[in-house]
Amino acid sequence: MEYLLHILVICGIYSILTLSLNLVVGYTGLASLGHAAFFCVGAYISALLSLNFGLSPWIGLLLGACGAAAAGAVISVPSLRLKGDYLALATFGAGVIVYQIAKNWVSLTRGPMGLPGIPSFSIFGFALDSTWSYLILVAVLTGVTVFVLQRLVGGAYGRVLRSIRDDEIASEALGKHTDKYKLQVFVVGAFFAGIAGSLYAHYITFIDPSSFTVMESITILLMVIFGGMGSIKGSLVGATLLVIFPEMLRFLGMPSSIAAPMRQMIYGLLLVVLMIRRPKGVLGKYGFR
Repeated sequence: MEYLLHILVICGIYSILTLSLNLVVGYTGLASLGHAAFFCVGAYISALLSLNFGLSPWIGLLLGACGAAAAGAVISVPSLRLKGDYLALATFGAGVIVYQIAKNWVSLTRGPMGLPGIPSFSIFGFALDSTWSYLILVAVLTGVTVFVLQRLVGGAYGRVLRSIRDDEIASEALGKHTDKYKLQVFVVGAFFAGIAGSLYAHYITFIDPSSFTVMESITILLMVIFGGMGSIKGSLVGATLLVIFPEMLRFLGMPSSIAAPMRQMIYGLLLVVLMIRRPKGVLGKYGFR
């Protein structure tokens, strides 16, 4: 039962990550390959504030999300004029830079040694150190993320985002300031990725740079594509299925040295098959062109 609850917590954290990236990739059509960078920033800021300054994880959660949003703004501003493959390469490079900072700024992040002993959240003196209590917290924040993103994409704002995705030139011709919208989308997506990073850090209680590699960005993107771009329900389905599916390898008795590469091979195979058979994903409304 404890194992099942743990998987559900991880599903919730990755659902927030997938939803935040879907806003950027699925609804606005911006190619982003560095989303794990914001996940990393949120996790490290929240963990360092709690460990070094004794701040409440709740404050760390908010500041970590704001720090990730600021990183999203910094990364997006010079990338606003880029499109397609060039934007993907720029965000990919940003992800590599953040990873290298986390790995090599040893005096701050302890580098590959990581940050152990990250404290858990607590409410009115009650520590959320049990898996079931943390699951409730993650479920609530996942619900908040879904609510906020539904409000964003369900009205006039969402129509502008979809117009940028479908034809940015036509959107500009209608008087829409597309650069402003793209900047805002990057910031909002990074904010929620920072929330996911903080939740991850305080749940695992140990983080190191290996959790925030470029492969992590690709995994999150695959969750978006698998569930369906431009679909909030699809993000939840994609994150849940691709968290649960690799866990099944544990029951096949494979050694960890084989299971880890096998997981990446399965991800790659799923992506190839999906692009051929169902380019819009399981519940998607928009596919790659």
